[in-house]
Amino acid sequence: MDIKKTAEWALEQIDPRIVSWCFEQIKSLPIIGDIILREYDTVMKDIEFAVKPYKDLYETFATIPERGRDKNDIISMMEEMNARERSRWKDGFVSGAVYHGDEEHIDFLHKIYAIHSQSNPLHSDLWPSCTKFEAEIVSMTGHMLGAGSVSAEDPEQRICGVVSSGGTESILLAMKAYRDRARKEKNITAPEMIVPTTAHAAFDKASQYFNIKLIRVPVDHNYRADVRAMERAITRRTIVLVGSSPSFPHGVIDPIEELSEIARKRGIGFHTDACLGGFILPWAEKLGYPVPPFNFRLPGVTTISADTHKYGYSTKGTSVILYRGSNLRRYQYYTTTDWPGGLYFSPTFAGSRPGAMSATCWATMLALGEKGYLEATKSILETADFIKAEMRKIPEVYILGDPLWVISFSSKSLDIYRIMDAMTQKNWNLNGLHKPPCVHLCVTLRHTQPGVAQRFINDLRASIEFVTANPDQKGGMAPVYGMAATIPVRGIVGDILERYLDSLYKV
Repeated sequence: MDIKKTAEWALEQIDPRIVSWCFEQIKSLPIIGDIILREYDTVMKDIEFAVKPYKDLYETFATIPERGRDKNDIISMMEEMNARERSRWKDGFVSGAVYHGDEEHIDFLHKIYAIHSQSNPLHSDLWPSCTKFEAEIVSMTGHMLGAGSVSAEDPEQRICGVVSSGGTESILLAMKAYRDRARKEKNITAPEMIVPTTAHAAFDKASQYFNIKLIRVPVDHNYRADVRAMERAITRRTIVLVGSSPSFPHGVIDPIEELSEIARKRGIGFHTDACLGGFILPWAEKLGYPVPPFNFRLPGVTTISADTHKYGYSTKGTSVILYRGSNLRRYQYYTTTDWPGGLYFSPTFAGSRPGAMSATCWATMLALGEKGYLEATKSILETADFIKAEMRKIPEVYILGDPLWVISFSSKSLDIYRIMDAMTQKNWNLNGLHKPPCVHLCVTLRHTQPGVAQRFINDLRASIEFVTANPDQKGGMAPVYGMAATIPVRGIVGDILERYLDSLYKV
């Protein structure tokens, strides 16, 4: 038994309100409170400097200007900011974030957006084009993810879905649907969902928003969901099990086949979170890569989330949430029949939505076609194979699990966050992770450009050499990540994150 993981898991089961109360009591102690606040001040100064780089470069508008500014001046200012921000992701220094980024593709999306900039799916009578786009996006995504293996004649098996604003909304919608179905059909009033600790934070958000108890289960030594542990966690209040394809932190695919079959036999929903992998894994399988079953070909899988704005290569933000059966999908809908403003209904959380997002998504899927997705996936996986092979030659770091293209790595001899800081100094923007401390590179088409993968390896080697030679180097975000990774009372870390969010809205 891994005592540390078990202890962390036990701590996470405590009601966050209790943790928050304990934290407030600690802060109220004169000496300890002063120490914490001083640490906060230091951390927040570093954070605010990082998130407000334009504070002294451009005029700040805290109130609406008395007279409107010249439109050309506004465009010029925005183009300057765009130029400052563009080079990093354009040149392949960023993990994830921008998944396509080719100039011709971006220009195409801009033209589509301009045509539909005023459209709104809420008013389907005015813009029926939106309903065409969204229905076909759902259908195309569903067939990519195994809808063809399901009977289209049975309404309780037929794959259906909606277009959402992103992966988080897709996950929230599915969890709400499971909660409401369980309440109505099984009289479950204290619902629980079971997720591996590596599941996306959106499931925790769903837990908080919809009052669903989140049962987190430790993963195994390969960072995959522990099948037996998840099965043992099932109770009569369990409404859904979750698995990732792949998980965001380590890029590994959970044992979806085994987990979904357990859920099916127990009459419980099963959600495959394919937000990150939904538009890579079907093509990777066709290319001959070892992709375990994860989609609707498995009878126990009842919902899948897949992000069209990631490896679907559309603009931010669109995603698809798919359901096995229209009955389950109806539990995510909102309708009201007695409002003085008339009949009101919406399929997702938003009322008005930008129809241009759905238009660009539909146009992207048509423009790329299967051939385009296959070629993009081939380039990404070959680049990831090169990076993994070269990283395995570097003794100071090791790769976690067995990922395809989301490469998480750590070090047994060096502070991995200081390596990340050194990479940041070389213009890289990587993802710092916890439990265990590690960093990952999510490979995209930007990294398939000539020389980018080799540059990553060269810079990683140079960063390791720098950290080895300067083990006590101060500054950067390493202390922040290190503190967040080691503080056992997560309420303290949560307080820092809330202060960070506050800083985003300071003028």
